[in-house]
Amino acid sequence: MASTPLIDVARLKRPRAIVCAAAALAVALICTAAGAAVAAEPAAGDPVTHEENERVPEGAVWTQHYFPSSDGSDVELHADVLLPEGMAEGARVPVILSAGPYFGHSGQLALEDWKQTGPSNRFNDFIEGTDLFDRGYAFVMVDVRGFGGATGCLDAAGPGDRADVRAAIDWAASQPWSTGAVGMYGKSFDAITGLIGNNLNQDALKAVVAQEPVWDLYRNIRSNGVPRSTTVSVPAEYEKIATLPQLPDDDARYLANAGYENAHPECALLNRIGYQTADPESQYWRDRDYANLAKGTDTPLLFTQGLLEWNTEPEAMQEFLDNHHGPERGWLGPWEHVRGNDRTEDGRLKMGRGGWFTETMSFYDQYLKGIEPPVQFPAYAVQDNTGTWRAQDTWPVTERSATVPLGGGSYVDKGGEAGPDAGNSFFQWSTPLTQATRITGTPRISLNAKGYGNVMVKLHDVAPDGNAAMFDEQVATIKPGETAFDLKSTDWTLAPGHSLAVEIGTIQAGVLGDWIDTPSNETINVADARLDLALDDTADDTATPGERAPYLDAYLQLNTKKLPIGEASFAIPPVTR
Repeated sequence: MASTPLIDVARLKRPRAIVCAAAALAVALICTAAGAAVAAEPAAGDPVTHEENERVPEGAVWTQHYFPSSDGSDVELHADVLLPEGMAEGARVPVILSAGPYFGHSGQLALEDWKQTGPSNRFNDFIEGTDLFDRGYAFVMVDVRGFGGATGCLDAAGPGDRADVRAAIDWAASQPWSTGAVGMYGKSFDAITGLIGNNLNQDALKAVVAQEPVWDLYRNIRSNGVPRSTTVSVPAEYEKIATLPQLPDDDARYLANAGYENAHPECALLNRIGYQTADPESQYWRDRDYANLAKGTDTPLLFTQGLLEWNTEPEAMQEFLDNHHGPERGWLGPWEHVRGNDRTEDGRLKMGRGGWFTETMSFYDQYLKGIEPPVQFPAYAVQDNTGTWRAQDTWPVTERSATVPLGGGSYVDKGGEAGPDAGNSFFQWSTPLTQATRITGTPRISLNAKGYGNVMVKLHDVAPDGNAAMFDEQVATIKPGETAFDLKSTDWTLAPGHSLAVEIGTIQAGVLGDWIDTPSNETINVADARLDLALDDTADDTATPGERAPYLDAYLQLNTKKLPIGEASFAIPPVTR
């Protein structure tokens, strides 16, 4: 998401969610003299089973709860709690917690035509695929501010949501049915809240499972100063979710809380102001740089990252992992925005690797219950563009670091379609490789420029016949002098006889590109361009089971074109073992 607000959101005095109408609420409220409602901890009410409400997963009982956020505000959070059915009185279980915007009773992203209220089915695949309740776990879904049954203005995964995650972890750990051990689970936004949980360094949080998170919201929304279309579409989408009407049979307190965003139009305004903030050094963006905020943290982390992602791209991932000092496990490969268990219509796993739920529950058992894993899972399971999987102890494995001199060239920053003859980019070519060489980690480009405008850097894997697959790209604003920035993290193997082509030029629309750039129409002269690469030898790979991710072939079809091979101006050094 994006930059610093023109208004200091944290200092704004937000209206309270509900004007006191205790008689109208079938819950306990303590009213202040000013008439604003302050929530007391309510009774959970009678637990509801699957037989009583088909929306409750089999083997579980459902209750609802309300509790305050941790920031001293009047924000009230809401939790749907699923406990194993038939738990003995006084029994305690560890808690799997998911916190985010998608747990509203009427639907995750839009109204889902439910006939009665009930807990969200967002992670029923996880519940059913793991036999979670038979394994002796609770599952808790917490609405962060602005969503579902919570009050307050939506916060775009900022300090408000951080306070909510802290409160959710503390609340889940302190319940009489909880052992005090909490793990977090999510994908996308509720994977971001898992990273937030890690960054809080709370003792109760024992493990985080985060599928396809965003590691730094600024880099996801604004690429080195160039905004994406998501500066508009993302806040609009979350505002829509926050204002979804809820179901009429929800309790009065839930319905009152759920009406907060509709009653406070300033919430949407503040949300949009935040996304429009351009300064990467603003407090708004510093609060949402999870990679930087991960320094010194050590919560065990299991994550997935699609290296060809189009939604939550692999930006700042390596920085987060470098800053995080706890146990790490990861699945990395050439897939899109999917879960570890997702399948295509014909039944193929979208990541290509089986056993996601088995590995996830082994991870939770180890860190929440102290049960040693029955099998040794690789710390990292990685699939590159060859479609094969390998196991390694860390990521990236770098057997040689190289700074490749690219020289210079010029282009006109005029936007438009790509093409060697269009004048909007220039290429530098490597000599053909003599051995298979993997480019891994996070490539970084440095260059000196004359002129103002935008720059786009692309890396192409070029076969001897000129067929070139673009496998990495990044953009930035540019001005006279030195400019340096990271590309997206990658894991791509160049076959023997293939060359690396580096394209530098104006921002091109491309297949998946969604940047909102303003071309300067200036001629940009580039000198002393350098590309920093982390290289790995494929000869010592350790194979691990897995199939080719189906998305890889679709990506290659969309991103491969013929290039006229130019004269080589640099060489990629051989990787030594």
